[in-house]
Amino acid sequence: MDIILAAIIAFFVIWIGIIFYADSDILTFLYWKFGKDPASKFHGKVVWITGASSGIGEGLAKELAKCTNVKIVLSARRKDELERVKKECLDLNKSIKPDSILVLPFDMTDYSSHKTCLETITKKFYKLDILVSNAGMSQRAAWDEIEIDVDKKLFELNVFSVINLNRVVLKYFKANGNQGQLAVMSSLGGKVGGPNASSYAATKFALHGYFESLRNEMRGTKIHVTLLCPGPVVSNIGVNALTGAGEKSGSSQALVPGKKMSAERCGELCLVSIGNKLEESWISNLPYIPIVYFATHQPFLFSKVFGLVGRFAIKKPSK
Repeated sequence: MDIILAAIIAFFVIWIGIIFYADSDILTFLYWKFGKDPASKFHGKVVWITGASSGIGEGLAKELAKCTNVKIVLSARRKDELERVKKECLDLNKSIKPDSILVLPFDMTDYSSHKTCLETITKKFYKLDILVSNAGMSQRAAWDEIEIDVDKKLFELNVFSVINLNRVVLKYFKANGNQGQLAVMSSLGGKVGGPNASSYAATKFALHGYFESLRNEMRGTKIHVTLLCPGPVVSNIGVNALTGAGEKSGSSQALVPGKKMSAERCGELCLVSIGNKLEESWISNLPYIPIVYFATHQPFLFSKVFGLVGRFAIKKPSK
């Protein structure tokens, strides 16, 4: 009995230690620390990344470019930025041939282009293995100061365009061996609703509803669904975030304190999650991972603690 108790205590000590040490959830951390090199998971794969012109999408593309024998499709609206990312990817790995990276600019909210883009990819590379849906925007404003058009704009890009593109790709996967992977960029804001970002959080919560349902429909098949939930990352998402009136905030400052993760590190951990077909990964520097664990498993205590100290840590968004 003493041995069992000691084992239980040791387990919880290690569990808590990892939570306060790692920059991801426990399972993702263990796969990163002790799993196989993610590069082996992408050998021979064709990976399509949307929102690849900056931030997490760019970081993910650059980490993927370090792998061998991988084909990468870079998508966003700005072709010039995609070409820059492609060049920097090629500079990182001289063994990659230029025609292994396809620059495919398009507007996510142009639904009619989704099928055409997929056809372009399969015509060039003959297949698609993984879609990483990363395109999106954020929002900064108090709950009651957000105009309804801002909510609609965020849902249009962050949710409906993502759903449409993934449905197009899912039908392709089903028609071609019933196998493939959909990786969707959510956020820790899709696990715990953050203050002054309610429209953004709502779109990420919506993605969990859509894709958790899809995952359960796909159980028993070779089609996998991975939800990626990063916290604050060095990117332009804050600068481009919408105010309550629908203007760009122009501020890169986080709404809550804490060191932002680099886009490259976030990309690395995203590849660990995607390569190992994890169902969900939380990715962030301290203190966000422990906060999400606390909010998820102890919601009553979290509400009391946040009520006492949280309001002093939150920065009011600029209007």
